[in-house]
Amino acid sequence: MKLENIQAQMRKGILEYCILAIISSEEIYASDIIGKLKEAKLLIVEGTLYPLLTRLKNAGFLDYNWKESDQGPPRKYYSITTEGKAFLTELDKTWKVLSYSVKQLTSL
Repeated sequence: MKLENIQAQMRKGILEYCILAIISSEEIYASDIIGKLKEAKLLIVEGTLYPLLTRLKNAGFLDYNWKESDQGPPRKYYSITTEGKAFLTELDKTWKVLSYSVKQLTSL
């Protein structure tokens, strides 16, 4: 069993939660999402982000609109839907319980 594989699986498990949390605070461009994740030490590449954004959009949790850009073609900006906010609230509750449980078990 390789440590890197387990670490990658742990990060993948919380990416959707983190992405929804980022988008819930502002309408945002995909590159800016990647920047915020990298700042938080959750390294991610575009090849990972875009399928997640598509999956969240198809589930009804995200919406997007196109905005003109000074630096080239129009950009797709993501925003969270009402359904996405409700889903994020539930994920937040789940994370708090899970985090508490892990802390209890790992501080024995």
